[in-house]
Amino acid sequence: MDASDSTHSCRSRETEIVFLDLETTVPRRAGQSFSVLEFGAVVFCPWKLAELESFATLIRPKDLSIVATRSGRRDGITRDSVVDAPAFEEVSDKIFDILNGRIWAGHNIQRFDCVRINEAFAAAGRDPPVPVGVIDSLGVLREKFGHRAGNMKMEALATYFGLGQQKHRSMDDVRMNFEVIKHCATVLFLESNLPGILKGKWHPSSSIVTRSRSNNNHGSTPSRTLSNPEESAGSMNVHSRKSPPVSASMRRSLPYSRRAGLRKVTQRVKNLLGKAQHGSQPMASLLKHSYPVIR
Repeated sequence: MDASDSTHSCRSRETEIVFLDLETTVPRRAGQSFSVLEFGAVVFCPWKLAELESFATLIRPKDLSIVATRSGRRDGITRDSVVDAPAFEEVSDKIFDILNGRIWAGHNIQRFDCVRINEAFAAAGRDPPVPVGVIDSLGVLREKFGHRAGNMKMEALATYFGLGQQKHRSMDDVRMNFEVIKHCATVLFLESNLPGILKGKWHPSSSIVTRSRSNNNHGSTPSRTLSNPEESAGSMNVHSRKSPPVSASMRRSLPYSRRAGLRKVTQRVKNLLGKAQHGSQPMASLLKHSYPVIR
């Protein structure tokens, strides 16, 4: 499609959005790094969401032994898949050209894909492409769309909207990411225009299990799906890392019975202040005896 046909032209690279995804090896021992096995990207015009350009390629790592001979996924990447693929150095010009000077978008790209791209270009002895902006749909959707789709990973979002199963192949995941964003945007648009009817009426799927990942633990712990937003908010408050649950032993005991009410506490303070005013009690003694009342 010719971008000049659009009401808003995408002639400027700075306004074009490139959705990207990488598939890599997974380090299995200390000191081992990630190796890019596949790169996929689609450039869109933001005004009409028209596809302007796309590029995808398998990539052969320097050490083929780090690639599994079999994949647990259908159409997964195996050693045979990449044995005849170009090395990263052979496709780095094309990858640089499609990425540099554009807005990058993708799911969890700030923590993963952007880092891997910089590493790959550094290993090739080249300067990496530079984006004019980065849109990480994982962070954006967690903030705007809530956790109605469980852990908000691509697989959970695709299941929530009935978009099929994530294939973990670059071009398939790029297009799925784009469709997920369009679905989320539609729901948010409807909710914003019909707040009294739609907002807060969503319910997470019973088939989705949320998972949390700690910084020091690469494993994940499943937790039950919350049935409504109120329960979700309460649960997040209880289990927040910033606000851990307080045990009974950590609660400070009150110097008065809860049933005594505020009246008795107020009267004790008045009595202490009255004695101090008439000079019948030194200030140090006043503070000593008033501490249990006011703490």
